[in-house]
Amino acid sequence: MLIVEDFDGELFDSKAGFDQWDRTRPHRHQPAVICFLTMRLNDSIPASVVQRWHRERIEFLRLHGVEVERDWKVAFLELSREDRKKFDKHFSRQRETTLDHCLGACELANQIAAQEVAKSLAKFHRDRYWMGDFVIMPNHVHCLVAFQTNEIAKTQPGGWMRYSARQINKLTGRTGVLWFPEPFDHLVRSPEQLEYLRSYIRDNPKKAKLSEGSFVYRSSGGRF
Repeated sequence: MLIVEDFDGELFDSKAGFDQWDRTRPHRHQPAVICFLTMRLNDSIPASVVQRWHRERIEFLRLHGVEVERDWKVAFLELSREDRKKFDKHFSRQRETTLDHCLGACELANQIAAQEVAKSLAKFHRDRYWMGDFVIMPNHVHCLVAFQTNEIAKTQPGGWMRYSARQINKLTGRTGVLWFPEPFDHLVRSPEQLEYLRSYIRDNPKKAKLSEGSFVYRSSGGRF
């Protein structure tokens, strides 16, 4: 087990069993393994950008010798292991860069809304999961979290989003869908990767050139 300050969590073990479920993308989980999770607002990435990414994914696959008949996610499995890593790295970086442009209405720049998200993340800390570092940006959230069970990993992010959306709509008077329904998650594989992700979370507001009061950051060295 890896312990960082008072963060009880383990690293992903590729040789051990894991649970996997597929939605628009595959998700993997092992109990108590540290996960880097990103939740974004529904309007944070315009449809035109998503469509362009779809075309670029297909082009990447074809340039690497894989023809795409219907679903690029199926064709992706035909790539070599090295090319899969290149694909994931390129499009993950593309997504994060776009989020840092702070597109959309940026509802979470409102501190009333941001604090409701922070409360939601903290609600079952040390009960269902251990919540580590997190940052609440104007249109997305990054956090490091270790879920106790695979079932909690499947359901808890949706619980955070539903609860915080209800509270934010009630307190701010907004209506409509707030969150994009499916978070992005990545299981942490090494101490070096964990430290990189902690730094990424800490430095995200500076990278996006945000001013104080337009984000919420918490280190795992703090207390709720």
